[in-house]
Amino acid sequence: MMNISAVIMAGGSGTRLWPLSRAKHPKQFLALQGKDTMLQSTVRRLSTLDIKTSVTICNDEHRFFVAEQLREINSLGSIILEPIGKNTAPAIALAAFSTQDDPLLLVLAADHVIRNESKFIEAVTVAIPLAESGKLVTFGIVPCEPHTGYGYIKRGEKQGDGFVVDKFVEKPSVALAQQYITSDEYYWNSGMFLFRASRYLEELEKFRPDIYRACKASMVAAQPDLDFLRINKEKFSECPSESIDYAVMENTADAVVVPMDAGWSDIGSWSSLWNVSQKDTDGNTTHGDVMLHNSSNSFIRTDGRLVAAIGVDDLVIVSTKDALMVAHKNSVQDAKIIAQQLKAESRSEWELHREVCRPWGKYDSIDHGERYQVKRITVKPGAKLSVQMHHHRAEHWIVVSGTAKVTNGSESFLLAENESTYIPVGAVHALENPGKVDLELIEVQTGSYLGEDDIVRLEDRYGRLTARD
Repeated sequence: MMNISAVIMAGGSGTRLWPLSRAKHPKQFLALQGKDTMLQSTVRRLSTLDIKTSVTICNDEHRFFVAEQLREINSLGSIILEPIGKNTAPAIALAAFSTQDDPLLLVLAADHVIRNESKFIEAVTVAIPLAESGKLVTFGIVPCEPHTGYGYIKRGEKQGDGFVVDKFVEKPSVALAQQYITSDEYYWNSGMFLFRASRYLEELEKFRPDIYRACKASMVAAQPDLDFLRINKEKFSECPSESIDYAVMENTADAVVVPMDAGWSDIGSWSSLWNVSQKDTDGNTTHGDVMLHNSSNSFIRTDGRLVAAIGVDDLVIVSTKDALMVAHKNSVQDAKIIAQQLKAESRSEWELHREVCRPWGKYDSIDHGERYQVKRITVKPGAKLSVQMHHHRAEHWIVVSGTAKVTNGSESFLLAENESTYIPVGAVHALENPGKVDLELIEVQTGSYLGEDDIVRLEDRYGRLTARD
């Protein structure tokens, strides 16, 4: 019986898909095509493979996204929290150390699109005998164009259903990429792998013993925390940052590439998302409340307000609750530059959406002024916000729908629809949804300082340490 463990790498910020993808809510946790998020789609496409266990590796700040989205599709598995991003070689080592019975590791990124899932399954299936024999398999995407944004893999002699890796090459110029395509000897480097856990660790120890030792020590000192496994930060900080390609795959004598022609894309930009999306007869892709007139070959998405596009061609228009981006398809890679400028100017739009997800639900900052802020708060059934207090603000809660269980100072009581309560400055308070449907309420904050860091947590069922968690 096969023993395969899926390793899903869910780190990264995806700034090229700003303003939809942001540092605290990156693309792998967004539904870019259909109802499922990219993480959920990655997990679902494994349903016909004999996967015994799964390990998801993510940043600490994204842990609740991962747990909630995996729980929604009944596929929680184990979740490893990286305290610091150290690239793919250490991340995969952590997963390998965490597994039992030396499984084959099917390493996948959480933010890839694969349109032909049967071809994906076929490629993985033919790679299994190679991995079981001790080879380190990488999947090479059969190229459809001379793309300059991907690294390439040159194949060597035939080996089973794959080829010995002749060499890895960096992102090429257009002319060189065209030569690669014409030669029929090169594949796009997908960043997907299949190998036995012990073989990966053997090769890592051989070529990068510093990474091996740091990861092993980090796992020995790891601690469970709710649904997560927390890696020891002090030990892991000593680990060098390196990709699996540089650390292992370019050095090992056992690298094999298996071709995959499955409609793959890493969705590295808005134009690449347009490429893999359904289009109307004029070449337009639309999401949300969009009206078009005399427009063509454009990608237009809105998460709320109506967007009307008139006489436009080859544009990307993305509207969120707090930002609007208009770009020519040839310039969409520069979205990351805007995100960097926003970060440099300490503006929140690079990091957070106006609507912010929390483990208990979400809040939407619908209005604010010099000494006030208004939020719409949604609390999931059975969920509870932390027991907390504020030094600088008072709050007024008005229930819109559902039932709220409120702690306000020494009192505890229920609020129904259209009922309200006032929380004075300094009062210890908490909010809980004891019902079976979402609790919706309006929160009006007033005071001299309204920042999220004026939350003093006294008790929290989700183990959050700071106000920004």
